[in-house]
Amino acid sequence: MRRISSKWTFFFKRVFPIIWFSFLVLFLAITVFAGGHSNQSSILPFVIVPIIMAALGYSIMKKLIFDLVDEVWDAGRALIVKNDDREERIPFADIKNVNYSPFISPPRVVLSLRRMTIFGNQINFCAPVRFVPFAASPVIADLIDRVDTARLKQT
Repeated sequence: MRRISSKWTFFFKRVFPIIWFSFLVLFLAITVFAGGHSNQSSILPFVIVPIIMAALGYSIMKKLIFDLVDEVWDAGRALIVKNDDREERIPFADIKNVNYSPFISPPRVVLSLRRMTIFGNQINFCAPVRFVPFAASPVIADLIDRVDTARLKQT
């Protein structure tokens, strides 16, 4: 078996949000405690902006990061998907579509499935991060070809 999801998924899902919100709380705390002696209306933008950044950051992370599964492994004619302590085997024939978005961070792969799984009928994972930013991922291109081949054999 080989891993086709990124090893950076843990960082994107667990570490980056902690760094993001910690920075905002630190900025807010420094603003409130250090600027407490000056005019209160002058620190108002420095209080509102981190709160807005936290709300926007959370909504973007909810849409792009928090729904990623932890690991996806290639097991020949199926994928093994792991998230937390749950695991499911998904045959290539059960995959309707593979959508690869390399131009967002982190690069995403969305698998649309023919049946419901413990993860739903759509599985999102982080594609392997590449150092060449606009190049196609050979791992994901191979996955798309193999899913297409399995779909053609099924019909």
